[in-house]
Amino acid sequence: MKNLWARTALRLYRGLGSLIYPFTGPFLRFRASRGKEDRARRGERYGYASWERPSGPLVWLHAASVGESLAIMPLISRMEAYGINLVLTTGTVTSASIAEEHLSNRTIHQYVPMDMKKAVCRFLDHWQPDVAVFAESEIWPTTIQELAARNVPQILVNARLSDKSNKRWSRRPSLAQAVFGQLSQVVAQSEVDGDRFRTLGAPWVTVVGNLKTDVGAPKADPQQVSHLKEMVGDRPSWLAISTHDGEEESVGKVHIMLKEHAPRVLTVLVPRHPERREAVTTTLKKLGLNVVSRGSGEPITEGTDVYLGDTIGEMGLYLQLGDIAFVGRSLKAEGGQNPIEPALTNTAILSGRFVQNFRETYHALLESGGARLVRDEHMLASHVLHLLRNEKDLQTMQRAALETVTEMQGAFDRSMEALDPYIRPLRVKASLDRRAVGDKLQSSAAMGSATRPKG
Repeated sequence: MKNLWARTALRLYRGLGSLIYPFTGPFLRFRASRGKEDRARRGERYGYASWERPSGPLVWLHAASVGESLAIMPLISRMEAYGINLVLTTGTVTSASIAEEHLSNRTIHQYVPMDMKKAVCRFLDHWQPDVAVFAESEIWPTTIQELAARNVPQILVNARLSDKSNKRWSRRPSLAQAVFGQLSQVVAQSEVDGDRFRTLGAPWVTVVGNLKTDVGAPKADPQQVSHLKEMVGDRPSWLAISTHDGEEESVGKVHIMLKEHAPRVLTVLVPRHPERREAVTTTLKKLGLNVVSRGSGEPITEGTDVYLGDTIGEMGLYLQLGDIAFVGRSLKAEGGQNPIEPALTNTAILSGRFVQNFRETYHALLESGGARLVRDEHMLASHVLHLLRNEKDLQTMQRAALETVTEMQGAFDRSMEALDPYIRPLRVKASLDRRAVGDKLQSSAAMGSATRPKG
């Protein structure tokens, strides 16, 4: 009876997708008008390919966001070295731009098709992937069902399941079984995540750690770093990164508190979504703060209170401007953001208490002293001021954070080991295909030499 209910629910989901499919055009155009869709490539969201499928084995990889895209880049590089063709899909304009900066000509980028039968089938009919690899928590029922119908192995890498998602799926165990049971392998970040996927019906789960610890510190242009540091000069500075709606006002209030004791302090604020720059700027100016944004090209002056990081792909640059970072979505919003990047950049980490999406990483950082949690704006201001004034405590936190995430490394090798049963046959086939092409070219050259007139 439960299985019947699950099958019915999935049919209704697919049916609803088919009903609304003809009306998605205005929705995508609206998103494009807000910079959330690539107007010139909207067809890809309907499954229309922008490239021909290359011959030989092909792996489809999907990563929704910038962080997820960067996390799987080492996997992509290794598969490229094997000679396997790759298609990487992403869901946002920002993640697409970051992905394309890092991809070689062996990997094709496409926008992910909407999770509707016509779009998914059109995508799969064209690309015919041999294996599908999804990053973190990308669970799309129609896509999973269509891949299963074609007997394409599906692997979830760097997999995690938030408290909210886990609760939602747990309320519908038969539906979860029908969806998660189609996954060939789940390569999970933590034991908590692994147990959740097993409970929800994933048949094969391996826990390897977080791929983001192996990516390394985010890169930055040395000339840009030098230029910005010259503008900052000897002013004390701190960062608030990956902030969400409501937290920017708190950061502004913290800055005002800090100025009472450190009048020259500079706050570097990097919202999670740069497109919110106007709303963030308005919020800060209402507090009487002087705001300069990276995107505007305006210089940081002695009178600048807040330097707004409103550009994409420059987190490595911003993290060079201070030794203390508050990591957002943890004070007003819930769930937290990943603290690994600031930790790898030798930064002391402060956060609100709501970090359940990265529970194990924060637990390790708190245990080692690399991170501290704060209850409110006053406590955040107090910790920032203390670290600005106490170099020894600051360095102790920086060192502990870096050592903690360094000890967590190794997920890449373990992930590749978990993927090996699915990738090795493709690697062998790609090698045989290259050899066959080489033999054919050699044979053609020999025939041409034999038929060439003498003298």
